Amino acid sequence: MATVYAETSFFSACATIRTDPIDVGRRMTSETWWRKYASSFEIHISREVVRELSNPSFPDSVRDPALAMLTGLRILDLNEEVVHLANALVDQRVMPGPAVQGDALHVAASVVHGMDYLLTWNQKHLANPNKRTHLGVICARYKYQPPQIVTPDLLIIEDDE
Repeated sequence: MATVYAETSFFSACATIRTDPIDVGRRMTSETWWRKYASSFEIHISREVVRELSNPSFPDSVRDPALAMLTGLRILDLNEEVVHLANALVDQRVMPGPAVQGDALHVAASVVHGMDYLLTWNQKHLANPNKRTHLGVICARYKYQPPQIVTPDLLIIEDDE
């Protein structure tokens, strides 16, 4: 079964209360993926996802349902190896700082733990084609294989019948 590291923006999109067309579309796509396709994958998160979703700046109406989605998911360890790679990603300008939280930590956790996919709606720093080559170079330098960084609409697996 393929492994997925689900980053904070995915859960936030599932629970968003925003009404602009992009956010409504992302919510519908995310909810559909969660309901129909998530069971085809082994889903992982990290304590960084929990920390970000627990932020008091999120309205309760978003925070509570997003946090509820985390129940039963596998939690990856943010160990020394993850932190080391996160620092390298920031130092090499693949990800914005700080390395001890946020995007660099999400990417490093998914790389170090060998995830097949990193699921995100963050298209500025994560699902950004301009970042893929640079991430691949840094990962190769450290002897890692990067995950495929995808949005939920790109991770729909249909059976060929």
